[in-house]
Amino acid sequence: MDSLLKPFTPKKAAFGRHETFALRYGWLTKGFMALQADPHVFNSDVATHTLGVGKNMVNAIRYWLRATQMIEATEDGWQATELGRSVFAEDGWDPYLEDEATLWLLHWMVATNSELATAWYWFFNRFHKIEFTNDEAGNDLARFVQENLTGKHSERTVRNDINVLLKMYSQGRHGVKVEIEDILDAPLGSLKLITTSQHTHHFQCRNTAQDNLPIAIVAFAVNEIFNQRKLAILPISELMYGEKLGIAVGSVFKLTEGELLAKLEKVVVQYPDIFNINETAGIDQLYRQKENKRSVSFLQDYFEDKDRATL
Repeated sequence: MDSLLKPFTPKKAAFGRHETFALRYGWLTKGFMALQADPHVFNSDVATHTLGVGKNMVNAIRYWLRATQMIEATEDGWQATELGRSVFAEDGWDPYLEDEATLWLLHWMVATNSELATAWYWFFNRFHKIEFTNDEAGNDLARFVQENLTGKHSERTVRNDINVLLKMYSQGRHGVKVEIEDILDAPLGSLKLITTSQHTHHFQCRNTAQDNLPIAIVAFAVNEIFNQRKLAILPISELMYGEKLGIAVGSVFKLTEGELLAKLEKVVVQYPDIFNINETAGIDQLYRQKENKRSVSFLQDYFEDKDRATL
């Protein structure tokens, strides 16, 4: 099965396409439903009236639908992806973001989208400082861009993506200019992946147990790695830290090594016919025993059978 993940490519990167607006509650639902009613809404002169926002916000809504991979480009406009329809259709799993599992899913989709959300991919896969300032994160991202990407990228735009990212996840006031509606209306901030110091201008991003992260979301993410790399065996260390410039499940979800292993063990318990953990030459490895497993099926398990999915 094909994976929704795309390998990191130096020639494909994007910064600043959100018009400086972090993702807000209601935007994905509003934009997706408008697109379902009119496939050309985002190219329409009446988009501002239809969506009830200004032109820059229309562009931001479209961007976040693309960055979360709920919609995709076509030759003559935009269309919903299979995942987008599954989540946001009128009879979808969670069109109004009432389940925190959907927020974890959206986070994964953004943080693994190196082509359209490069700063988010970098921060959650390659940036491992526990405590940092806005400027320190901006400096490190600018250095990563210079060393790993081709083409021209405005350093100011690159650094500004850090502002938007921190606003989007931390709901913080230190080191980032934040409007009150952004503080109150940031869905991914509820995951508490980034926190702010009470007395300094520092941010913190610590690996923890993430008790509210559903096992089905972890299974979805791990299966995506298997599908992308077309392998049957993956060292758990690679799932924790990533391979070269690849996706790191442990880092994206901000799990400790022990907690990643614990969640993978629960994945094995929940899906014993698909996954298994064995030690080979002293290295813990995750085995996928069934090929061509569709990742979306794990999400279906969760949203259609909550009792089973929260074991």
